[in-house]
Amino acid sequence: MTKRWSKKVTETSNALDLEKGVFSLDDPSEIARSLKHSGEHSKRRKSSPFRSAMSMLVFYINRAGADLDEKQRERLEAAKDGLRDLCGKPKKDRPGID
Repeated sequence: MTKRWSKKVTETSNALDLEKGVFSLDDPSEIARSLKHSGEHSKRRKSSPFRSAMSMLVFYINRAGADLDEKQRERLEAAKDGLRDLCGKPKKDRPGID
């Protein structure tokens, strides 16, 4: 197994074709829009556009783990809410986050 197996999963899994650098965008709404677009237009996804997009976002957050600083994590968590809004899904309550 390679050292960067998560990169290989991101590039080759049947999840989504992502815009390059999507997770490093500064605006959570831009991240959400890009993921929604990828979910709707990807030829590799097996699930609904929303589920595929959210899965890739959660996968990225989980794999980055401790390497994410607080600001990055907040931006990505906000992107999850933005993706839910764009797809007409209810927001999740997260304890400790205002």
